Amino acid sequence: MARRSLVIFLHGIGASGAQLMPLASAWRGSLPDTVFAAPDAPFHRSYGHEWFRVDGALLDPRRLQAARDAFDKTIEDVLERQGFARSDTGIAFVGVSQGAIVALDAVASGRWPVAALVSFAGLLAPGRISSDSKQTSILLVHGTDDRTIPSVASTSAADRLRSAGFKVELHLEPGVGHTISTTGAQLALGFLRQTLPR
Repeated sequence: MARRSLVIFLHGIGASGAQLMPLASAWRGSLPDTVFAAPDAPFHRSYGHEWFRVDGALLDPRRLQAARDAFDKTIEDVLERQGFARSDTGIAFVGVSQGAIVALDAVASGRWPVAALVSFAGLLAPGRISSDSKQTSILLVHGTDDRTIPSVASTSAADRLRSAGFKVELHLEPGVGHTISTTGAQLALGFLRQTLPR
């Protein structure tokens, strides 16, 4: 059976792609024509992996920009392995924490006009937002008890992206910290069912 869509999971700092694959197991039944991939971020830490270097500060936009080539190469390798092209319309990014930061940067910079983006507990780095990717549908999910990246980061991202012409859904989850909740995962699944080819 030909697969119509590809969901690429982007993990948080110090983690690995394999840690997000249980979501794929939970979602496969509802997205039967979808391939799931969860690459490891390109940079190694003393434990796990990271998408860009962090020393103390959570986000240095210069380091994020410096890591764009490595991110793009990682995603292109996934597309090649899974038989998708960069121009395919059925690609989605699902990122958590640092993975959400690089996913938002990839779309907002105009480099990756994917069909859909789900950001869990992420933020949008400062900088100009390109209109080249504004056809990307975006879901931002954030817990109001997040002590690592405050939920105001997603509220700000939603405002900035909407001002740039993006279609954005924002869900703030009371009592949820820096994690993917069961409710958040279900919101993301429903969003992907609506936005990906079926």
